This record gives sequence, structure tokens and C-alpha cells, in this order.
Amino acid sequence: MSAYSPAETAEKSGFSIDTLRYYEKIGLLPDIARNASGRRVFSDDDLQWLGMLRCLRETGMPIAEMLRYTELARGGDGTVQERLELLQDHDRRVDEQITRLREQQEHIQWKIRLYSGEVCRELSA
Repeated sequence: MSAYSPAETAEKSGFSIDTLRYYEKIGLLPDIARNASGRRVFSDDDLQWLGMLRCLRETGMPIAEMLRYTELARGGDGTVQERLELLQDHDRRVDEQITRLREQQEHIQWKIRLYSGEVCRELSA
């Protein structure tokens, strides 16, 4: 099993060292190991967990829900159904967000066609 310093973990995960500290402080990164001198040491499992946190964060999951998911994940097999429901709810919100973004993108693309003169050609054709 590999061990990574906070700087290596920040580089590999894409999170800043400050974010790693914050996530540990609020409970999103529980049980981070420490070396003999008390410095944090991250494992491959920690990096995998950070990948999940990045996915949740980048898809707009609120911190409170990320914390709930973390608590559930630490709860073992007895929490699988709750985790499933939490992720399904989040997935629905992501789908709705994608739909809104596609609609907004269509508006932007229409403006691009307008400014490039394509809309006038479309209307006269």
C-alpha cells in the first residue's frame, strides 16, 4: 500500500492542501493516518475516496449531503440502501441540471448564429 504526503495527495487529487485539511476537519476525510512525527499520510484508499468526493462536489452536491454520504459509507453494509437513495436523489438533480444547461446552451448557440449572420440566412432561406 502506498503512502502519500499531503502535497502529493493534493497533486494527485486536484484538491488544495487547505481543502484536504478542511475536509478532514469537518469529517469528509475521516481517519487519516499520521506518521511518527504526527504528519498526515494518505493512502490509495484515501485517494479513491477523494475521487468520489470530487465527483460529488463537481456535480453540485451540497457539503451537508456529502457529509451524510460519508457517515453512511462509514456505517457499513447496513447503510447501502440509504446511500443508494441519496445517490439516486443526487443523480436526478444532476439530470435536471443537465437539462437546464442544454436549454441554456441552445440559447447561446442561437446567439452565436445570430452574431455570425447565420440566423439571417436561416430566416431568408
